[in-house]
Amino acid sequence: MASLSRSSEWAPGRPDYALLALTAVLTITGLIAVYSASFVIGLARFGDPQYYVIRQGAWAALGLVLMVAAMKTDYRIYQRYAVPIMFCTIAALAAVLIVGVEGGGARRWLGIGEFTIQPAEFAKLTVILYLAAWLASKGDSIRSFDQGLAPFVLIIGSVGVLIMLEPSLGTTVIILAITVTMFWVAGASFIQMVALGITGAISIAVLATAAGYRADRLTAFFDAELDPLGNGFQTLQALQALGNGGLHGLGLGASRGKFFYIPESHTDGVFAIMGEELGFIATCAVLALYMILMIRGYQVARRSRDEFGMLVATGITTWIAVQALLNMGGITRVIPLTGVPLPFLSFGGNALAAILLGMGVLISISRYGSDEGPPPRARTESARARGVVRRSRR
Repeated sequence: MASLSRSSEWAPGRPDYALLALTAVLTITGLIAVYSASFVIGLARFGDPQYYVIRQGAWAALGLVLMVAAMKTDYRIYQRYAVPIMFCTIAALAAVLIVGVEGGGARRWLGIGEFTIQPAEFAKLTVILYLAAWLASKGDSIRSFDQGLAPFVLIIGSVGVLIMLEPSLGTTVIILAITVTMFWVAGASFIQMVALGITGAISIAVLATAAGYRADRLTAFFDAELDPLGNGFQTLQALQALGNGGLHGLGLGASRGKFFYIPESHTDGVFAIMGEELGFIATCAVLALYMILMIRGYQVARRSRDEFGMLVATGITTWIAVQALLNMGGITRVIPLTGVPLPFLSFGGNALAAILLGMGVLISISRYGSDEGPPPRARTESARARGVVRRSRR
């Protein structure tokens, strides 16, 4: 990869238009899905069927502004400010535990009234930026215990503990999956990965059974039929909704599950509502969009000119892929329910804004960090040099 001094000569090229198109399609699809899945609950709770989609639209607009600003910014600036960014993230996560807004039995938000910020959603991106800067600065020393594995566990453990205290096991699992993938891509040894895998599996198993409601989710996963009106209700209703949709669906807006059969149908259960209304073909199309986004994201990482860009692109792509897998896997009963939103499609303004900001950073890497031919400035200087040679020959 190019050295930092040489990389300072980079100039922005064209963005990855496939990533832009995927972002636009998923965001628009998400607004439609949120409205269809939420108008019943919005009418029942607030007397306004547009209550949730209006708020989602406002956050989508903010997220698009953040995305455009990020894609126009040279991503390497985040490497310089990674430490203060991470410090602000830890401070925000700590503030949530002290003065945070509580809702649904959890304390995850900062704010006043209806305007709230969920730092854990943005922490996914800031952890990626900080860890990428840290790993890029370590080089081969990350394969050692004292300079690689031990500091890595300390960094990620600190963030994980703060998020678990909210509590949010789903977000913690996502961050663990992202960071472990980045650690492996950065050159960690096989022994280190085995140690992390064993430790992580034990930790998740303990955390998943420590709280009663998490243990109930495991029970619902393994034997939902044992308690169809209790712990297994959401799992079974989601599967029934997907089955009702069949191949082509009941039609947009015609879901029965959103009439309070699927709890929080506009957040955790939006994929089940889409399956019921649009059918198996449409849900496969949504899955294909995520797969294409994942492929394009990892291609951006592979073509990156520097290690920092490669690691950031890997982290952002893994974030979206793992979160989508956890949500859709829980709805289809492939894995236990985790309560994480489906990227772009579930209601959740902070989650949507954070995802769009992350996509802006990823597209910035495709503009500034791609090695598909020389950078525009280099091509310009090369063309000028050839012109000078021709004139001198004349």
